[in-house]
Amino acid sequence: MRMSLWIPIALTVLFALFGSVFVVSEGRTAIVLNLGKVVRSDIGPGLHFKVPLIESARIFDTRLQVLPANPERILTSEQKDVNVDFFAVGRIENTRAFYRATSGREEDAVARLEPIIKGALRNEINVRTLSQVVSGDRSKIVSGQLQEINKAAATLGIRITDLRIKQIDLPTDGKVIGDVYRRMSAQRQQVASKLRAEGAEQANQIRATADREVTVIKADATNKGEQLRGEGDAERNRIFAEAYGKDADFFGFYRSMQAYEQAIKAGDTRLILSPDSPFFKYFNDPSGQAPKP
Repeated sequence: MRMSLWIPIALTVLFALFGSVFVVSEGRTAIVLNLGKVVRSDIGPGLHFKVPLIESARIFDTRLQVLPANPERILTSEQKDVNVDFFAVGRIENTRAFYRATSGREEDAVARLEPIIKGALRNEINVRTLSQVVSGDRSKIVSGQLQEINKAAATLGIRITDLRIKQIDLPTDGKVIGDVYRRMSAQRQQVASKLRAEGAEQANQIRATADREVTVIKADATNKGEQLRGEGDAERNRIFAEAYGKDADFFGFYRSMQAYEQAIKAGDTRLILSPDSPFFKYFNDPSGQAPKP
């Protein structure tokens, strides 16, 4: 009879003993809940006790873990789409905050962290060209945003220790490639139109300048020609005057020869003049004397 009474008591004690003990392994931490409320947190490795039935323990892995993420399509400063494949490495740093924010569900933490990280990457890539994103130093892209990411991740009790970009590619679907091509083509056409307009404007300016210079040169040449012609005529008249003063008969003979040259040219030249006209005085007499009656 006594043995039958001790057995249930022993079983109850054993159940209470096992229900009040929990073990935290290396690389993990625990929190103790009292009717759903966190009463102890960040409990390290070892053997720990709790009140049976009233308190419960939740154990979390605090080792570094890779946070999975889907590739994200992001625009560069040139409005070109790129697919960015990345991953983040982090761990739970504050179990109390982690439990309050996610109820201890890691998938909820990943779902809330992913848009934070993608938003930070988008901020960095949006201000870079495609060449800078593809061939530049990728560590600079993530280093500038890691501090901002951890500010947001701290509300989840998580710390991101590293963020890496695995691959950056242009989208492979035809529609996006077509849109990128059309956008690039439109941009190149705008640049070409601008260059053509600037070239046409410069050509018009050069042409107008050349026309002005030609007009000025022609005017100067005409003015110079008239001046030289006037000087030549004056010199000719002076020479003629000197010649007439020195030998009036020779001057008259010279002028008559010029008149003959102008009047009698190759071809059909006909002159209807009186035989005793002064025009023929040198034909009648080499000395130019008029014939005696």
